Amino acid sequence: TMDDKEKAKAYWSANLRLIYGCLAVWATVSFGFGILLRSVLSGISVGGADLGFWFAQQGSILTFVFLIFFYAWKMNRLDQKFGLEE
Repeated sequence: TMDDKEKAKAYWSANLRLIYGCLAVWATVSFGFGILLRSVLSGISVGGADLGFWFAQQGSILTFVFLIFFYAWKMNRLDQKFGLEE
């Protein structure tokens, strides 16, 4: 079994991996799709606007809201795994 220090280190490491993963997705969607790849996505239409514009205006916000719920769900599972649930 893990002692408390090893358990805390493993928990924090898993938490950081989750945070970095969420940040990478958010950055890709908001900065990548909304700014860097906008010209590439301009030929694809979503709701009357090109896909790059859609990501810049709504897609990044919807992705951010999704990531909030995803992070909460994954953290609840992580808490259960390490016996830290409320």
